[in-house]
Amino acid sequence: MTPIELAGTYRDALTRADLQGVLALFSPGATVHSPLYGPIPATEFYPELFADTSRAKFHLLGVAEGAKPDGGRIVTVWFQFDWRLPSGQPADFECVDVLELADDGKITTLHIIYDTVTARPAFEAEKGEGSSWRPASSTGRAR
Repeated sequence: MTPIELAGTYRDALTRADLQGVLALFSPGATVHSPLYGPIPATEFYPELFADTSRAKFHLLGVAEGAKPDGGRIVTVWFQFDWRLPSGQPADFECVDVLELADDGKITTLHIIYDTVTARPAFEAEKGEGSSWRPASSTGRAR
């Protein structure tokens, strides 16, 4: 699958909240690093995300392919994520996802990178104060 095809397949599965479609893109044991949910297995992250979503639109802005210093393949996906929480409250953000890929093209690690300045307050208002993940040096829930 080309990087553009991977990004499109990922976008479509996220938009439909297609758990099996999203997880099919990941290797067994894959990890997602999320600013709100923390480091979490992909098999746990996506059910939580979909439960916390009433509507999602994923506007693809760009895709790039590269390599880690050790030669491992990465794909970056830049997008606008129009996210609605279960109440309908918006928690939109612009984001870059960095996908580390195995030799078979499956995602082994996903690093989600965005500024949580607007999404975190909306998320915590919906789920409760301190419900989002923060690094151990900060307050909030730790995984």
